This record gives sequence, structure tokens and C-alpha cells, in this order.
Amino acid sequence: MPRDKREVETGLLNKGFTLRPGDHNYFIYVALDGKKSMAKTKTSLGKGFDIDDSLLSLMARQCGITKKLFLDLVDCPLQRPEYEKHLKLAGKL
Repeated sequence: MPRDKREVETGLLNKGFTLRPGDHNYFIYVALDGKKSMAKTKTSLGKGFDIDDSLLSLMARQCGITKKLFLDLVDCPLQRPEYEKHLKLAGKL
């Protein structure tokens, strides 16, 4: 199910991702201990659109988790400490 781009971006920022604007909006995860991770993703600069399922799956893979966990991360059931456990298992932190 597609998700509103603003909601996805807000969810990422609320879970420890930092925004680096450029030709896209780049999101890089910074761990609770302040270290940058290899988990990163991006969104387009356009406004007022949804991110489709295929792009959500790609963003999840870039962030080192499954699509279901990515949606949980964005929607808040998956908290930062649990996300960091998944990143460590995936070798991205």
C-alpha cells in the first residue's frame, strides 16, 4: 500500500535519520551513540505524492530491514533500539 512521502520522511526523521538535502532528500541513520551507519535512503524533491510499494521495498533494503519492518519503523511500532539491533545483524552498524 503506497505511503504519503511526507509521512515517510517525518517517520525517518523521528527515528534518528538526518536529512541531507541535495538533488534528492538524503536520509542517513545516526545511531544512539552518535555514529553514522551505512543505513541510508532517499526521496524525491517533489511535493504531494505517494511512495509506491516497489520504492518502499527499495528504501527498506537500503535501510537494512524488510519492507514490513520499514513500515513499522516509519509508523512507530519499531523503536530505535530494536532498529539498531537489526542494523547490527545486517552489518550496517
